[in-house]
Amino acid sequence: MMVPVLNESGSVTKAGGTLPLRFTVDAVCQATGARAGRIETPHGEIPTPVFMPVGTQATVKAMAPFELEEIGARIILSNTYHLALRPGGELVRDAGGLHDFMRWNHPILTDSGGFQVFSLAALGRISDEGVVCRSHLDGSIRAMTPDWSMKTQVQLGSDIAMCFDQCAPYPCPREAAEEAVRRTTLWAGRCKDVHRKESGDDPRQVLFGIIQGSVHEDLRLRSAEELLPFDFPGYAVGGLSVGEPAGEMYRILDVLQPVLPASKPRYLMGVGRPDNLVEGVARGIDMFDCVLPTRNGRNGTLLTTDGPMNIKKKDYERDFGPVDPECDCYTCRTFTRAYIRHLYRAGEILAMRLCSWHNLRYLVRLGEAMRLAILEGRFPEFRSAFLSRFRIARDVS
Repeated sequence: MMVPVLNESGSVTKAGGTLPLRFTVDAVCQATGARAGRIETPHGEIPTPVFMPVGTQATVKAMAPFELEEIGARIILSNTYHLALRPGGELVRDAGGLHDFMRWNHPILTDSGGFQVFSLAALGRISDEGVVCRSHLDGSIRAMTPDWSMKTQVQLGSDIAMCFDQCAPYPCPREAAEEAVRRTTLWAGRCKDVHRKESGDDPRQVLFGIIQGSVHEDLRLRSAEELLPFDFPGYAVGGLSVGEPAGEMYRILDVLQPVLPASKPRYLMGVGRPDNLVEGVARGIDMFDCVLPTRNGRNGTLLTTDGPMNIKKKDYERDFGPVDPECDCYTCRTFTRAYIRHLYRAGEILAMRLCSWHNLRYLVRLGEAMRLAILEGRFPEFRSAFLSRFRIARDVS
């Protein structure tokens, strides 16, 4: 058995006190750099590695807050852009912030709206001031800037806010990726200044920086080098899982692993495929988020120990076993594959709920299993066994 390396805990300090986030690394896998840690926030502790369900519009689709608690979710993510459009940051603030508004008394991370710079690029224009685009709801002109993002996220009252950044598409010319790095650094400085001003001397919210650079190793290192002096309480790797092969993602994570501060959380944005999570953790990543479990669940694709399963296939018409015999979720404890397939064929909403429930628990449970493996000094064996069974193309046609 490999003996884990125990590290000192780390907290982020500022003049006059300590920010409301403390990160403790409990163990590190010597062979890979995988970490088991804990993030302490005003709304609770987050054991890592952790998968964060995505609640874009202050709700995780098809799931009630008490159901998220049952599956073991410790933190969820909400979307600044969507909530700014509807119902508006001021309304959420007046409701007591996101935690009170959505009745989720656990940690929340809000993204910055920067991903919408990428996804809505065809609808607007980008400059050093920010992004001017048309709302996807009504076509109205909207200006998204670092100042707007920080003010809105302070109004939302999340535990962790993200810097406004520019995510370069894949593929893109090197010059475009280089410009995105330059602009991301420029905006990071503005975000830090505005966030400090808006949140006051005793903020309840911390701000993470985001490293860009597409699949160019030198640009990723440049982005990290430019952002590390800002001394953010945590750092995210953005601009991956946007179409590049998985091997390219892993190569970039390998380059960044020795550069990112060991005493701070590392967050890989927008990644939720189980094998990507395992390989990300093997490269020192602590936090993940993705819409994959709920989106796939609504479409009838279930995550299992052996790979994805399309529950709508006729193969499962008379299959009276659970979705995944190794899963402990409500769906697997209670219902059969045949029943869930029937629900889909009948157009019942319960099908989407049960599949989303299972997929979310699967990824939360995967984080828990990786944490335990790291603490017990057996992560390399866990990684090998997992990847030998999980086959992404097994049953999705």
